[in-house]
Amino acid sequence: MDKFGKSQPIRRLEDVRFLTGEGRYVEDVVPEGSLHAVVFRSPVAHATITNLDVSAAEEAEGVAYVLTGEMLKAAGVTANLFAVLVKNRDGSDAADVRRAILAEDKLLHVGHPVAVVVAETLEQAKDAAELIELDYDELEPKLDFAPGGPVIHPEAPNNLAYDWHIGNEEAFEAAKAKAARVVELEVEDNRVIVNAIEPRGAYAEWDGERLHLCFNGQGVWIAKAQIARVLNLKPEQVRVTNPDVGGGFGMKSPPYSEYYAAAFCAMQLGRPVRWMSERTEGMLSDHAGRDLTSVAQLAFDKNNRLIGYRVDTRSNMGAFNSQFGQIIQSNLFARVLTGVYDVQAVYLRAKAYYTNTTQVDAYRGAGRPEAIYLLERMMDRAARELGVDPWELRRINFIPKAKFPYKTIVSETYDVGDFLRVLGAAEERADRAGFAARKAASEAQGKMRGMGLCYYIESILGDPSEGAAVEFTETGATIYVGTQSNGQGHETVYAKFLSDQTGIPLEAITVVQGDSDQIKQGGGTGGSRSVTVQTHATLEVVSQMVKAFSAFLAEKMGVAEDVVSFDDERFRAPGSNMTPTLLEAAQLAREAGREDLLRHEARATLPARSFPNGAHVAEVEVDPETGALVVDRYTVVDDFGNLINPLLAEGQVHGGVAQGLGQALMERVVFDEHGQLLTATFMDYAMPRATDVPWIAFTTEAVPSTANPMGMKGCGEAGTVGAMAAVANAVQDALWDAGVRKADMPFTPQRVWEMLQNAGGKLAAE
Repeated sequence: MDKFGKSQPIRRLEDVRFLTGEGRYVEDVVPEGSLHAVVFRSPVAHATITNLDVSAAEEAEGVAYVLTGEMLKAAGVTANLFAVLVKNRDGSDAADVRRAILAEDKLLHVGHPVAVVVAETLEQAKDAAELIELDYDELEPKLDFAPGGPVIHPEAPNNLAYDWHIGNEEAFEAAKAKAARVVELEVEDNRVIVNAIEPRGAYAEWDGERLHLCFNGQGVWIAKAQIARVLNLKPEQVRVTNPDVGGGFGMKSPPYSEYYAAAFCAMQLGRPVRWMSERTEGMLSDHAGRDLTSVAQLAFDKNNRLIGYRVDTRSNMGAFNSQFGQIIQSNLFARVLTGVYDVQAVYLRAKAYYTNTTQVDAYRGAGRPEAIYLLERMMDRAARELGVDPWELRRINFIPKAKFPYKTIVSETYDVGDFLRVLGAAEERADRAGFAARKAASEAQGKMRGMGLCYYIESILGDPSEGAAVEFTETGATIYVGTQSNGQGHETVYAKFLSDQTGIPLEAITVVQGDSDQIKQGGGTGGSRSVTVQTHATLEVVSQMVKAFSAFLAEKMGVAEDVVSFDDERFRAPGSNMTPTLLEAAQLAREAGREDLLRHEARATLPARSFPNGAHVAEVEVDPETGALVVDRYTVVDDFGNLINPLLAEGQVHGGVAQGLGQALMERVVFDEHGQLLTATFMDYAMPRATDVPWIAFTTEAVPSTANPMGMKGCGEAGTVGAMAAVANAVQDALWDAGVRKADMPFTPQRVWEMLQNAGGKLAAE
C-alpha cells in the first residue's frame, strides 16, 4: 500500500466488527450480576421540594438501595459538578450556581434527577421508582432567555449566567459612524437535541479500594479527575474506561449526574451498578445544543468593504452550568467571529441566562457553527441591501492570501489560506452558471428555487497536547491513544499512520483507547482535534523508538550510533548487512532482556492550531402551495490541508452536513408554557432521513497547514459548520421575491408556508 502521505483512501478496519455485531458497547461489557439503576426525575420544570419519601421504594421487591440528595450530603458528597466558568466584562466572576448530583431543595427542569433506585432487575427498579412520593410547591417556570422572571438560582441575580465581551466597542462605533451603509439583522439559532444513535449509559464497580467507571463518553481523563474530586477519592483510586461508543457529538463529553450516582451506589453496595438511558429519558436529561438569538451589524464603506462588525447575542444556559456551557457562546463563538473576512473594528457582547430547561453545552462544532451561521447570514443579507452579488461581496472582503499568517481581532492566527481559490472551485463544481436555467425550470412547474452559499472557517479546539504509547507484543504492536472514537474510524487512521511511519504491518497493530490505566494522560475527543493531535504524538513516540533502537542496534551492527538510520521500514548502517525491521529489532531486544525497549510513551504539543475552511453551496426547491422544501443539490469544496484518508474525511463531511440539514430543515425543541418538553419522542421531534439528504458532492482544495508536521487540518465538525447557513441562505434566496425578509430555522413546511402567507399579506397591504 502507498503511504498515507499520498492520501490513500482505505475502508475502515473496525466496520467488519461493527457490522457483524461484534461491537462492544456499554451494554455489552457490563459485569455479570450487575444491579440495575433507574433515575426518578422531576415531573415539573420549577418547584420547591416539600417532601421526598422513598421508604416504600426501599421495601419493594428486589431493591438494594435508594439514593437521594440528602443521603449524598450526609455522606459528605457536596461538591458542584464540573463546569468551566468565564469572567464577566467588568472583570467579576460569572455565576457559579449550585449543581448537585441529585436535586436537593428545588426541582429546576423536567427530568431533573431526584433519586436513584437500584434493584436486581430493571423491571423491579422501575416498579420501585413508581412508589416514591414526591411533594412539591410548584413555581412559575422561567423559559425565556432574557433578564428577570422567576429566580432559579440565588447566586444569579436576574438569572444572568454571564455578561461577557471581546473586541473594541468604541472602534466599532467609530466605524459605524463613518460607514456608507450599515446592515442589521436578528438571527435565531434553534435549540436541538443531540440524539446519538446509542443513548448514554454507564456501569460502576468497587473492589473496596478502587473504583472503575465505564461509560460511553468522549474521553476518560476529565471524568477520572471529576469522579475523584466529587466522590472524595484519590485520583489513583479511580479507573475510567470508554468502550465502543455509538456517537457523541459533544453531548457525551461531560460526566453526568447518573455516572456519579452509579459510582456512589456501587461503593455503598460493593456490587456493580449499571444505568442505561432510554430515548425519551435522554431527551429530558442529555444536554441540548445551540439555543441563542443574535443581533448583528455590519458596517461597509463606499467600496463595499467591511469596516466594522458587532454582535449582541443572548443564549440559553438551561437550568445549570454544564461542563463547557459558559464558554460555547462566548469564548468559542469568538474564535471564528470574523470568519474569513478582513475586518478590524469588531465587538462581541454575549449574555447567557438560566432557564427551567435542560442544560445546554457543546454540540457538533461548539460555538463555531453558531458564529459562522450568523456571519454568513449577515453577508447574504448585506449583499441584498447593498445590491452586490453575494459571491462577489465575499471576494471583496476575503483575507488576502498575501496577509497570511493573519492575526484576527480575537488574537487567533490563521496560518495559511487561499479562499479565492476554494470559492472559485466551489462556483465551478456547483455549476453556478447553470442555476438560472434550473430556476426557470422550477418556476415553470410552479416551484421556487434558491441558491445559498456559506464560506466557513473552523478553529480546532481542545488541548493541543496529546499522549501516545507503543508497546511491542509477541505478534506485533499495540498503540495506546489519548483520544476516543465515537464512530469516526480512529482505529483505522491510527493503525495505518503508525504502519506508515514504522513499517509495522497494518494487520499487526492493535489500537487501544479509552482507558485511564493504559496511558498517563489524554485529551479525549472534541473540537476536531483527534487525528491532528494524535498523529503528532505518534510521530514523537516513533522518534523516541527509533532513537532508542538505533543505540541498541549500533552495537550489534558494529557501528557508531550516529550512522544508524531508519527509512520508515528498516534500520540500516554503512558496512553492516543487518537491516532489521522494528518488529525484528523488538524481538532482538526481548531476547536480550531489554524490556525497557518494548514500550515507548511520549506527549507532544502542536505548535499552533489549524483552521480548516471551505465553501458549501446548497440549492433548494420550495412548493409555495404547501411550504414543502427539498434540498435538491449540495456541493462542498473544503480545504482540510493534507488528508490522511480521503474516504474517512468525506464520511465526516457527509455526517456533518446531515446534522446541519437536520437543524436547518426540521429539528426544533419545543417546551410548553409550563416547561414540559413537547418534543420528547421521535413522534414529535423530527430527524433527517436518507430521503432528506441530497447527494453531497465533496472535493478538496488543499492548502497544507504550517501548524503541524503533517500539514493537516481537522475535519470532524466542518460539515455542520458550513451546512446551516448554506441551506438558510438558499431558502432566503428562494423566498426573497415573494417578500420574505426574515427566514429562521427550522424550515419546516408549516413555517415556510407561514412565512409566505405573512409576506403575501404585507405585500398586499403595501
